Amino acid sequence: MTMRRRDFLGCTLAGGFVVLLGCRVALANAGRMVIYKDPLCGCCESWTAAMRAAGFAVEVHNETDMTAIKHRFSIPADMEACHTAMLDGYLIEGHVPLEAIRKLMAERPDIAGLAVPGMPAGSLGMGDDPQAAYEVYAFSKIRGAAPTVFHSVRPAI
Repeated sequence: MTMRRRDFLGCTLAGGFVVLLGCRVALANAGRMVIYKDPLCGCCESWTAAMRAAGFAVEVHNETDMTAIKHRFSIPADMEACHTAMLDGYLIEGHVPLEAIRKLMAERPDIAGLAVPGMPAGSLGMGDDPQAAYEVYAFSKIRGAAPTVFHSVRPAI
């Protein structure tokens, strides 16, 4: 059996389309972020808006008992902040900047998630000041393990 050039090109194009469609679906699923936040928190709203603007498909759950959310996801007490998000199996706690989230998605380390404890002035959602300085911590899946610095935010030069 021989294949004509026209049939070969048609099959090649159809196969390429299937591959591209599959990649697009995979990327769309990887960009789905579920955010748990207090409905009255303005900084949480700002951070959520920044995630939408960055292209994430955001699903928001307004919660009045954020302590229960922290316990549900086993956020270490010293890493807690005002909002909690889930992104592709990782926890994102607090005002984590986009650079750190992009690094997380590119490197895919074996961690539970990232955290910016508290509410640092100038962090994303807290003014987004280019002169802000703070640390983004990686926290482990192993309960009680010490967090490590994953990304440092330093003033723009």
